Amino acid sequence: MITITLPDGATKQYDSGATAMDVALSISEGLARNVLAASIDGEVRDANSPITTDASLQLHTWNDGAGKATFWHSSAHLLAEAIEALYPGTKFGIGPAIENGFYYDIDTGDHVLSSDDFSKIEKKFKELASQKNDYVRTEVSKSDAIKYFTEKDDEYKLELLEGLDDGNITFYQQGEFTDLCRGPHIPNTGKIKAVKLLAIAGAYWRGDESRKQMTRIYAITFPKQKELTAHLEMLEEAKKRDHRKLGAELELFMFSEKVGAGLPIWLPKGTALRSRLEDFLKKEQLKRGYQPVITPHIAKKELYVTSGHYEKYGEDSFQPISTPREGEEFLLKPMNCPHHCEIYGHKPHSYKELPIRIAEFGTVYRYEQSGELHGLTRVRCFTQDDAHIFCMPDQLKTEFLDVLDLTMHVLNKFGFTDVVAQISLRDPENKEKYIGSDENWDKAERAIIEATAEVGLETVTELGEAAFYGPKLDFMVKDALGRKWQLGTIQVDYNLPERFELEYIGSDNQTHRPVMIHRAPFGSMERFMGVLIEHCAGKFPLWLTPDQLAILPISDNQLGWANEVKTALGLHNIRGFVDDRTESIGRKIRDTELKKIPYMLIIGEKEAEAKTVSLRKQGEGDQGSLNLDEFVSFFQNLLSS
Repeated sequence: MITITLPDGATKQYDSGATAMDVALSISEGLARNVLAASIDGEVRDANSPITTDASLQLHTWNDGAGKATFWHSSAHLLAEAIEALYPGTKFGIGPAIENGFYYDIDTGDHVLSSDDFSKIEKKFKELASQKNDYVRTEVSKSDAIKYFTEKDDEYKLELLEGLDDGNITFYQQGEFTDLCRGPHIPNTGKIKAVKLLAIAGAYWRGDESRKQMTRIYAITFPKQKELTAHLEMLEEAKKRDHRKLGAELELFMFSEKVGAGLPIWLPKGTALRSRLEDFLKKEQLKRGYQPVITPHIAKKELYVTSGHYEKYGEDSFQPISTPREGEEFLLKPMNCPHHCEIYGHKPHSYKELPIRIAEFGTVYRYEQSGELHGLTRVRCFTQDDAHIFCMPDQLKTEFLDVLDLTMHVLNKFGFTDVVAQISLRDPENKEKYIGSDENWDKAERAIIEATAEVGLETVTELGEAAFYGPKLDFMVKDALGRKWQLGTIQVDYNLPERFELEYIGSDNQTHRPVMIHRAPFGSMERFMGVLIEHCAGKFPLWLTPDQLAILPISDNQLGWANEVKTALGLHNIRGFVDDRTESIGRKIRDTELKKIPYMLIIGEKEAEAKTVSLRKQGEGDQGSLNLDEFVSFFQNLLSS
């Protein structure tokens, strides 16, 4: 007999060789029908995998991340089967689950696949799904695996096999399709009830631009048709909210091919909006004892060699800039932290000065691959709301909690109330990715875990997601459409102070090493604004929006009073403009609505004579007539609420 421990701590005994599905059946048939996979001692495996020793067990359904990932990866195999049936001779790269759905990279040879083929592929997919074929796992020798894919003339799978050890290779088969895969998979194809192919794109094999470009098909599946329908409705709404579309319509930012891909240019309205975001955080930082600094956009290569950034990111950064001086090289700044380490280290410090909090809206540069660029959310030049806190070890928890409080305040201010904090730790099986001693990593990871537990923050833990110099707390927010975004971050770092030999004189008159906290509540101004635009569909909070109102005279005869209104409101810091175009008032109202401007002040002959305005609210229509004092009072109440 073996003992199975369930997530609630309950234990049950089963015969050795029982499966997670057997356990589910012993609880209820309804649960068993919904099980897609299971975590056995923390490893996600097939629900039908035999369990031969005592183990902890968690059952995964559609309602959790591991269940969805297994469902979508299994769907990728079914998509491959459908494509192979329709286009014999197709070769296959990889087909992973992603955050929403999955993709498969394929090579269809002479046939050029397009979205015109989608309906035919979806029809075949559904036909195969209805056969309810089991996903069958088979262990194979490396020689047999090579033989199989040699016969299929699939050079992509053969290349993947080169990196696998004999004895650790498995195939999965469903119906007529067999794939190289370590799994896990759902029990059978019948659980997949709805499918939609979403997009088609080019993708270089293994992300290498020097390799062949394959065809990548993006798709999503669901266990119920109504869930697919709801998802497609959400995608339509997401198109309307796309920050690239709204950014152009609202004249916030632009991109220029002559300037370069991934290098955003801020237009006047976007600059004003961004400046107010920065001013908001600067005021909060001053309250909390931060000192603003400014550092250069470039530095000697040696600075980033010292910090470790060049070793870890050098190949992915803009390449060194050579000067006329032989052997002298500079880099565009990929991170602000090395500069801030130099600021701390430029003079001696006493323990009485600590903590020292240095803040900068610092612009950094990273050479993202062109295929990964996406509006403001993935760029090559971005500004971080960066700060670094240098403190004594016994100050670490207090400082961390203060930064945590600041970050949550910032996110809640902009309506991001559904927040989960991800504790990102290093991968214990791949320590060479990181710098620093085990002792320092243990202390840093423990500090984050204890601090988040102390305030009862909802967290998830992810191994392998730490920065190369320390663990971090990443803030995962859901927007108005329920999509997840990673925004703010807090990182604990014992390693950079060592690499830069930073010190302070303690109360014992001896030198000690400070601990460093990296933090950015927004994350980056570009990404935050991209997410915010989509979250609020371009309808920004009244205090933040570039134009709070538009003053719309019905004819040129009212321009005098309209301009007086603008000047008078400006004295109360109410932002707006006069639409003096020779257009009909209906056209002016429609254009103002499209620009997402919150309020309109309509001025006709009657209003000009009475020195009043007719108030109209975006999306809601007429709100009545007011004199200027009444409107100012009304507006200031809105701002303070």
